[in-house]
Amino acid sequence: MESVARGGTRWKRFAVVMVPSVAATAAIGVALSQGALAASFSVSGQQFKVTAKELDGTGFVQYGAMDSGKSGNHPVAVVGLEEATITNLCQSVVVPVPVFGDVSMTLKAGGKGSPKVEAKKLYIDADDLKANATFNKVDIGVSIDRTTKGPGPAANDKYVPDSFAQQAESVNFTDVKQRAWATTAGTFKLSGLAMSVKKGKHECY
Repeated sequence: MESVARGGTRWKRFAVVMVPSVAATAAIGVALSQGALAASFSVSGQQFKVTAKELDGTGFVQYGAMDSGKSGNHPVAVVGLEEATITNLCQSVVVPVPVFGDVSMTLKAGGKGSPKVEAKKLYIDADDLKANATFNKVDIGVSIDRTTKGPGPAANDKYVPDSFAQQAESVNFTDVKQRAWATTAGTFKLSGLAMSVKKGKHECY
């Protein structure tokens, strides 16, 4: 079975696939406000941005969850991958420092001349994602508790039982731009790692 998202899918078509899972976070928010769930993940007060030229992944799952921190509760769409390889990875975070002003930390890896970034049991908690996407053997609308193609929900995640999820045997994303609250992985191999810290805002996008 081929995914309905074929070839170089543009963002509008990609959104048709992604929106139901993102919309499902509204139910998570209601459950949290009613005391049915505890927030799943303690995060810092700063989001970070990530870009990649290409991401190839096997064992894909996506579902709604909630991250929390001193800045409040944040509904997110969690993307889980059994394995992923990433080309031209850039990650940036801007931290406001009292008196001194904004400080940007930027991390880059897997660029030209370096092997691709490799990750296993990768989870990304994002609230904004843009990319071109191809899904292979995709199932949309399955119960998160009955997913079989990806790593399943992360051990520390709280979610509404039997809530909406989607899964695929493999995925390909190109021209990725995302805003996230957290990323976790069993292993994360960063080839050609380069990190810089600069005053001011110097984000990946």
